Amino acid sequence: MRLTQRHLRRICAVAGACTLALAGLSAPAAADPGPRVRVEVPGPASDDPAAADGPAGSGYRYVPRSFPRAPAAGLTPVGLTSAAGGADGRVTKVIDNGDPKDRLDVVVVGDGYTADQLDQFHTDAKQKWHDFLGVEPYRTYQKLFNVWTVDAVSQDSGVSGDPGKDVVRNTALGAHFWCDDTERLLCIDQRKVDSYVAKAPQADLVIVLANSAKYGGAGYNEASPTRGYEGIATASAHDEASSQVAVHETGHSLGKLADEYSYPGIPAYQQYTGPEKPEANSSVLSADAMAAERTKWYRWLGAASPDGGTVGAFEGGNYYVKGLYRPTADSLMRTLGRPFNLPGAEAMIAGFYRHASPAAPVDRTQRGSTTARLALPRAGDAAHGAVLVRWYLDGRELRDYRDRDRVTLRQLAVGSGRHRLTATVTDATSAVRDPAVRANLTGSTGWTVQRGTGSGGRSGTDRASQVVATPDAATVPGRAGR
Repeated sequence: MRLTQRHLRRICAVAGACTLALAGLSAPAAADPGPRVRVEVPGPASDDPAAADGPAGSGYRYVPRSFPRAPAAGLTPVGLTSAAGGADGRVTKVIDNGDPKDRLDVVVVGDGYTADQLDQFHTDAKQKWHDFLGVEPYRTYQKLFNVWTVDAVSQDSGVSGDPGKDVVRNTALGAHFWCDDTERLLCIDQRKVDSYVAKAPQADLVIVLANSAKYGGAGYNEASPTRGYEGIATASAHDEASSQVAVHETGHSLGKLADEYSYPGIPAYQQYTGPEKPEANSSVLSADAMAAERTKWYRWLGAASPDGGTVGAFEGGNYYVKGLYRPTADSLMRTLGRPFNLPGAEAMIAGFYRHASPAAPVDRTQRGSTTARLALPRAGDAAHGAVLVRWYLDGRELRDYRDRDRVTLRQLAVGSGRHRLTATVTDATSAVRDPAVRANLTGSTGWTVQRGTGSGGRSGTDRASQVVATPDAATVPGRAGR
């Protein structure tokens, strides 16, 4: 029998508490006000003693993409002064690690910030990103990210539903708690968010910060049908636990990971009997079967995981009590405040490299440089594995420059005419064991090298004798047309 929300409400009345619209369930057609999107509900607040070890999320709801009470897309909210309207939509590059085509671009938009609170928004955005960098593998791979802010000016300070359900505020993105009658579910008008995101040069992941200290958030983990980004994580700017909610949501959007918690007491989720799951951290196979078939996370079996214990196959996950296994007893995809487990971290790194290149020049706009320099994805060290660099001039390897991040061109024997300098970078991280993932951890970039195009205060004779390089335009596989 297909469960409807009416059936689930009856189940929940008996069970005491559960999600009314779990994964795979949709709202009744008669009540549908328009296009809907599946969003993840965060788990109960971590300061609730009864829920301290509870799940990181509480299933999914289907909510409207847009809400009537939100200001219309592309319009300045009524009541803003001309000065405030001028600040609306302003873009700032907060973290600059290279060309947007070479990096994973995070766009942060605030809601419930008035014109005179934009400085606070910028402070909040930096703090939230700092929270992200407290979690691996974000910390190790922080050089792969650019972070942008887009100013969204609201008429009112704060967001709807804070502190009470009856509070309604006029804000740029229509952010509100009590979404779908759930206090901690913080929804936004996605159409309006997209109108601000479009102002940034590139968006691969979006974070919406509500000017609030109330616990809550949401995970819009479907790729945007209009802007192409992987998902939206909403969070309260001034609630520390909400940062964990946002990081957890990127486990879905970037890592394509399943939730690792289950729903005891809900009949539909007691036993899974379907086919193998596509997510990297969910399987129908026990550890022995996984090892025998050499599939899923078998390469990690027996390894010590940062979330505690060793990698195995622990029954329960992807919402089901029985019939599905997760890699470890606990992780960030199960409980807030925990690290990603080893298969989860590997999946996150794979997600990073879907958008970022391992090989990129420090500055693609630089013309006529006498040094070719690389922006490496991370530091090479014993803890994380080597970063291998190979340089080639007209196809011949420059062995003296192995694993260096730059080549000084005057040290090369370069004749007249144009030449090709290329660099191949391989992230030989110990955090990736899957060959299919590892294949995307090697990339190349190049420069055109020639004499006589230098500049910078030297005489004409000096400029003519210089050997200089101009980097190629950025091309990242899979990002054409985005």
